[in-house]
Amino acid sequence: MNAPSQLSEVDSKGNPTLDYIASDSENHMYVTMRIDQQLFGIPVKNVRDVLRQQHITFIPLSSSEVSGSLNLRGRIVTVINLRRRLRLEEKANDEKSMFVVVEHKGELFSLMVDSVGEVMTVPSHAVEKAPANLGGAWKEVTTGIYKLSGELLVIIDVQSMLNIQK
Repeated sequence: MNAPSQLSEVDSKGNPTLDYIASDSENHMYVTMRIDQQLFGIPVKNVRDVLRQQHITFIPLSSSEVSGSLNLRGRIVTVINLRRRLRLEEKANDEKSMFVVVEHKGELFSLMVDSVGEVMTVPSHAVEKAPANLGGAWKEVTTGIYKLSGELLVIIDVQSMLNIQK
């Protein structure tokens, strides 16, 4: 007599089921970026575009984290300076900054960073909770930490990052 089939892992034709595939390959993909020597990652699913140097128009009376706005193919996009948002030292020359465009509640936002790296695939089981001693603005926006050889990837929650107090 045949062994009972494992319906949660294969179908009647012996092909892996979607449930099995999803649980077997629980990986997350992040766009990596650097801000003041620190490596950060945001989920690829949140990223709409990556831009090089852009002309930023100042917005009067905006929050200090808002650097201004830029025009992206006819759409006005609010620019968030992540150095200010994370309470890091200002960069002397913002001309070499890069921009990661994300969508939040139907609006586009551009996150101003020092540089953008690669897309990194991270096994979900390897992501650790943010340390309890992580302070202030970093704790508000960090969803986890992934250990690399020689450094940490700080995983950012885009929704929390864009929750700016005026």
